[in-house]
Amino acid sequence: MNPSISRTRSRSMIALAAGALISLAPVVAQAMSIERVISPGGIEVWLVRDPAVPVVAVEFAMLGSAAQDPADKPGVANMVASTIDEGAGSLDASAFHDKVERKAIELSFRAGRDYFRGTMRTLKENRDEGFDCLRLSLNEPRFDPESVERIRAQLVSRVQRESMNPNDMANRHWWATAFPGHPYGRPVEGTVDSLSRITIDDLKFFTRHIMARDNLKIAVVGDIDAETAGKLIDRTFGNLPTKAELTPVPAIVPQGLGRKIVIKLDVPQAVVNFGAPGITRSDPDFMAAYIVNHILGGGSFSSRLYREVREKRGLAYGVSDTLIWLDHTALILGSTATRADATGQTIEIIEHEIRRLADEGPTEEEFDKAKTYLKGSFALGLDTSNRIASQLVQMQLDNLGIDYIERRGAMIDAVTLADSKRVAKRLLDGGMLVTVVGRPEGVTSTEAGELAASPALSKPDQGPPSRGH
Repeated sequence: MNPSISRTRSRSMIALAAGALISLAPVVAQAMSIERVISPGGIEVWLVRDPAVPVVAVEFAMLGSAAQDPADKPGVANMVASTIDEGAGSLDASAFHDKVERKAIELSFRAGRDYFRGTMRTLKENRDEGFDCLRLSLNEPRFDPESVERIRAQLVSRVQRESMNPNDMANRHWWATAFPGHPYGRPVEGTVDSLSRITIDDLKFFTRHIMARDNLKIAVVGDIDAETAGKLIDRTFGNLPTKAELTPVPAIVPQGLGRKIVIKLDVPQAVVNFGAPGITRSDPDFMAAYIVNHILGGGSFSSRLYREVREKRGLAYGVSDTLIWLDHTALILGSTATRADATGQTIEIIEHEIRRLADEGPTEEEFDKAKTYLKGSFALGLDTSNRIASQLVQMQLDNLGIDYIERRGAMIDAVTLADSKRVAKRLLDGGMLVTVVGRPEGVTSTEAGELAASPALSKPDQGPPSRGH
């Protein structure tokens, strides 16, 4: 699901600690000890301590991101994420970059649809300087004209490049059709036109009015104690506004089910995106839907779609789908790429397998294998301090509880085969919206006329790539 530009600096020295970072994963996976820390200023932090790892990683998320962009200026949040570390406080861009390089500090910011997220990681010996650089970026970004124009040019170039990329085209048309007139239908990265109209005042407004503490989630992982973490968190985030000034975002269900939209582009393969309404993370049926989706297309080499499209017929290199949940919608979204002359056949097979799973549900063998895999594979996503911190933040955003990792296996075990059959019907029986880019054969567009490739928009963001199911 990809996403906005992420500015990352100073990886060379941190790479020296890679072995230590990876060694943390088995420890956390086997016995994740998560502390709920309340800072002296009242900010909640989830902390995983490990004195054996000479690294400190911080991940945070704040509600209010691309969905808060002005309707006529999509791309503001993403431009903030791309410029917020281009100089801060008394340090211009060159001086700021020099400091993070010399101190082996890694900073990264990214704008999703609902949440503005950031990461800081550094060696323990440079911990205080790392937190200070993060504090400066969040509280005192400079937005110097020269830096803003340089980043604007980079973003425009990227949007122009992606606007004729078939994967990006299929994706953005899917989102624009599924969410017409809604913030989720607008491109996170903006358009060439909107990027040209975003002002420095727009960037400053976002940091002063959207970024705040009332919907802030933070995780810290590494060699740091609770008292020190609390003090540094207060110093870093304590001066942000208490409450964000957010425009309400309405709930919406993906639209356009039953439609097929063909965008003509002279490329060798046809790219296909397909999707439908999903199930929210808070829904009691979510775990059953998670298992069903794994069986359908989320299980890589073991999924029905992969087996039928790739293994049996060799129509595509890969095909997959995933569950996506945002604050105001949920969906199941998949994609593949195939030969132009096989496009119609490929879509027919995908639709057939979706209907078959909706009507019959999983087999007992598929169901048991999926549950075993999903229970055992979770720890593989906890192989670095950054991933652990990101997972802890996502758990907070999803209101899963601090003991979720301990309960997760039992939650999967509690799903019955009957549950999976019922939820397969609920999840997959409503039809799909399909977008196709290329010169497909055997596909009839439901639109009045053919759509031509247009460089108007850029790729929408789908949220974090790892959601910690």
